[in-house]
Amino acid sequence: MIVRKAVPADLKQCTALDHHYTTTHVWQINRREENGAMMLSFRSVRLPRSMSVRYPRDPEQLWAEWGQWDSFLVADDDGYLRGYTGLLAQPAEGRGWIRHLIVGRPHRRAGIGTALLQAVMQWASAHDLRHLTMEMQSKNYPAIRFCQKHGFQFCGFSEAYYRGQDIALFFAQRLV
Repeated sequence: MIVRKAVPADLKQCTALDHHYTTTHVWQINRREENGAMMLSFRSVRLPRSMSVRYPRDPEQLWAEWGQWDSFLVADDDGYLRGYTGLLAQPAEGRGWIRHLIVGRPHRRAGIGTALLQAVMQWASAHDLRHLTMEMQSKNYPAIRFCQKHGFQFCGFSEAYYRGQDIALFFAQRLV
Protein backbone atom coordinates (compact mmCIF):
# COMPACT_ATOMS: atom_id res chain seq x y z
CA MET A 1 0.00 0.00 0.00
CA ILE A 2 1.19 3.50 -0.80
CA VAL A 3 -0.11 6.91 0.22
CA ARG A 4 -0.16 9.28 -2.71
CA LYS A 5 -1.69 12.53 -3.88
CA ALA A 6 -5.24 12.00 -5.11
CA VAL A 7 -6.32 12.64 -8.68
CA PRO A 8 -9.90 13.42 -9.77
CA ALA A 9 -10.38 9.83 -10.98
CA ASP A 10 -9.96 8.66 -7.34
CA LEU A 11 -13.10 10.45 -6.14
CA LYS A 12 -15.47 7.70 -7.26
CA GLN A 13 -13.65 5.14 -5.09
CA CYS A 14 -13.38 7.60 -2.17
CA THR A 15 -17.13 8.26 -2.13
CA ALA A 16 -17.84 4.50 -2.41
CA LEU A 17 -15.95 3.70 0.83
CA ASP A 18 -18.09 2.82 3.84
CA HIS A 19 -17.85 5.98 5.97
CA HIS A 20 -20.08 4.73 8.81
CA TYR A 21 -18.51 3.81 12.12
CA THR A 22 -19.48 1.87 15.21
CA THR A 23 -19.03 3.35 18.66
CA THR A 24 -19.33 2.06 22.22
CA HIS A 25 -18.80 5.42 23.97
CA VAL A 26 -19.70 9.08 23.58
CA TRP A 27 -18.13 12.19 25.03
CA GLN A 28 -20.77 13.78 27.21
CA ILE A 29 -20.57 17.51 27.84
CA ASN A 30 -21.79 18.86 31.16
CA ARG A 31 -22.34 22.60 31.43
CA ARG A 32 -23.04 24.54 34.58
CA GLU A 33 -23.22 28.25 35.31
CA GLU A 34 -22.31 29.38 38.79
CA ASN A 35 -21.69 32.92 40.05
CA GLY A 36 -21.27 34.23 36.52
CA ALA A 37 -18.77 31.53 35.61
CA MET A 38 -19.35 28.86 32.98
CA MET A 39 -18.11 25.41 33.99
CA LEU A 40 -17.67 22.73 31.36
CA SER A 41 -16.64 19.16 31.83
CA PHE A 42 -16.34 16.28 29.42
CA ARG A 43 -16.46 12.62 30.22
CA SER A 44 -16.49 9.44 28.27
CA VAL A 45 -19.73 7.51 28.78
CA ARG A 46 -20.12 3.88 27.82
CA LEU A 47 -23.26 3.18 25.80
CA PRO A 48 -25.52 0.27 26.77
CA ARG A 49 -24.76 -1.30 23.37
CA SER A 50 -22.67 -0.44 20.34
CA MET A 51 -24.19 2.00 17.95
CA SER A 52 -23.66 2.39 14.20
CA VAL A 53 -23.31 6.05 13.28
CA ARG A 54 -23.56 7.74 9.92
CA TYR A 55 -20.63 9.93 8.92
CA PRO A 56 -21.72 13.59 9.40
CA ARG A 57 -20.58 14.82 6.00
CA ASP A 58 -21.95 13.69 2.66
CA PRO A 59 -19.12 11.88 0.83
CA GLU A 60 -20.61 13.09 -2.47
CA GLN A 61 -19.55 16.64 -1.42
CA LEU A 62 -15.97 15.63 -2.24
CA TRP A 63 -16.79 16.33 -5.89
CA ALA A 64 -17.88 19.89 -5.10
CA GLU A 65 -14.95 20.47 -2.73
CA TRP A 66 -12.25 19.02 -4.98
CA GLY A 67 -10.60 22.35 -5.86
CA GLN A 68 -10.56 23.57 -2.25
CA TRP A 69 -8.23 20.94 -0.76
CA ASP A 70 -4.65 21.94 -0.15
CA SER A 71 -3.73 18.30 0.40
CA PHE A 72 -5.87 15.34 -0.56
CA LEU A 73 -4.16 11.98 -0.12
CA VAL A 74 -5.32 8.42 -0.74
CA ALA A 75 -4.17 5.04 0.54
CA ASP A 76 -3.75 3.00 -2.64
CA ASP A 77 -3.47 -0.79 -2.49
CA ASP A 78 -2.73 -1.88 -6.08
CA GLY A 79 -5.36 0.44 -7.55
CA TYR A 80 -7.93 -0.13 -4.79
CA LEU A 81 -8.37 2.83 -2.48
CA ARG A 82 -8.60 1.90 1.18
CA GLY A 83 -8.84 5.41 2.65
CA TYR A 84 -8.26 9.11 2.17
CA THR A 85 -7.58 12.34 4.01
CA GLY A 86 -8.27 15.95 3.13
CA LEU A 87 -6.54 18.99 4.63
CA LEU A 88 -7.27 22.69 4.35
CA ALA A 89 -4.27 24.91 5.07
CA GLN A 90 -4.30 28.29 6.75
CA PRO A 91 -0.72 29.39 6.03
CA ALA A 92 -1.05 32.79 7.72
CA GLU A 93 -1.89 31.05 11.01
CA GLY A 94 0.51 28.15 10.37
CA ARG A 95 -2.40 25.73 10.82
CA GLY A 96 -3.91 22.90 8.85
CA TRP A 97 -7.40 21.46 9.35
CA ILE A 98 -7.90 17.78 8.68
CA ARG A 99 -11.54 17.61 7.62
CA HIS A 100 -11.60 13.97 6.58
CA LEU A 101 -9.56 10.95 7.59
CA ILE A 102 -11.50 7.97 6.31
CA VAL A 103 -10.60 4.32 6.13
CA GLY A 104 -13.17 1.99 4.59
CA ARG A 105 -14.80 -0.23 7.20
CA PRO A 106 -13.25 -3.59 6.16
CA HIS A 107 -9.74 -2.09 6.20
CA ARG A 108 -9.77 -0.41 9.62
CA ARG A 109 -7.27 -1.23 12.37
CA ALA A 110 -4.63 -2.22 9.82
CA GLY A 111 -2.41 0.89 10.01
CA ILE A 112 -3.97 2.68 7.05
CA GLY A 113 -5.26 5.62 9.13
CA THR A 114 -1.83 5.98 10.74
CA ALA A 115 -0.13 5.95 7.32
CA LEU A 116 -2.52 8.63 6.04
CA LEU A 117 -2.01 10.75 9.16
CA GLN A 118 1.78 10.50 8.94
CA ALA A 119 1.68 11.47 5.26
CA VAL A 120 -0.54 14.50 5.87
CA MET A 121 1.69 15.53 8.79
CA GLN A 122 4.74 15.36 6.50
CA TRP A 123 2.90 17.43 3.90
CA ALA A 124 1.96 20.01 6.56
CA SER A 125 5.54 20.24 7.87
CA ALA A 126 6.90 20.64 4.34
CA HIS A 127 4.47 23.54 3.85
CA ASP A 128 5.51 25.31 7.07
CA LEU A 129 2.35 24.52 9.02
CA ARG A 130 3.04 24.34 12.77
CA HIS A 131 -0.30 22.98 14.01
CA LEU A 132 -2.79 20.40 12.80
CA THR A 133 -6.38 20.24 14.00
CA MET A 134 -8.80 17.37 13.46
CA GLU A 135 -12.55 17.49 13.94
CA MET A 136 -14.99 14.71 14.75
CA GLN A 137 -18.41 14.06 16.26
CA SER A 138 -18.53 13.73 20.04
CA LYS A 139 -19.82 10.20 19.54
CA ASN A 140 -16.95 9.15 17.25
CA TYR A 141 -15.09 7.40 20.04
CA PRO A 142 -12.84 5.42 17.65
CA ALA A 143 -11.61 8.71 16.10
CA ILE A 144 -11.15 10.30 19.53
CA ARG A 145 -9.00 7.37 20.66
CA PHE A 146 -7.08 7.48 17.35
CA CYS A 147 -6.29 11.18 17.87
CA GLN A 148 -5.19 10.64 21.45
CA LYS A 149 -3.02 7.67 20.44
CA HIS A 150 -1.23 9.91 17.93
CA GLY A 151 -0.55 12.76 20.35
CA PHE A 152 -3.45 15.07 19.52
CA GLN A 153 -4.90 16.95 22.49
CA PHE A 154 -8.49 18.08 22.98
CA CYS A 155 -8.65 21.82 22.24
CA GLY A 156 -12.31 22.74 21.84
CA PHE A 157 -15.80 21.99 20.65
CA SER A 158 -18.70 23.49 18.77
CA GLU A 159 -22.34 22.71 19.47
CA ALA A 160 -24.70 21.97 16.57
CA TYR A 161 -21.69 22.01 14.22
CA TYR A 162 -22.82 19.31 11.82
CA ARG A 163 -25.96 19.23 9.71
CA GLY A 164 -27.66 16.82 12.15
CA GLN A 165 -26.95 19.23 15.04
CA ASP A 166 -24.17 17.00 16.37
CA ILE A 167 -21.38 18.41 18.50
CA ALA A 168 -17.91 18.66 16.95
CA LEU A 169 -14.81 18.04 19.02
CA PHE A 170 -11.46 19.48 17.98
CA PHE A 171 -8.10 17.85 18.69
CA ALA A 172 -4.82 19.55 17.82
CA GLN A 173 -1.14 18.75 17.67
CA ARG A 174 1.86 21.00 17.34
CA LEU A 175 4.24 19.90 14.60
CA VAL A 176 7.94 20.03 15.27
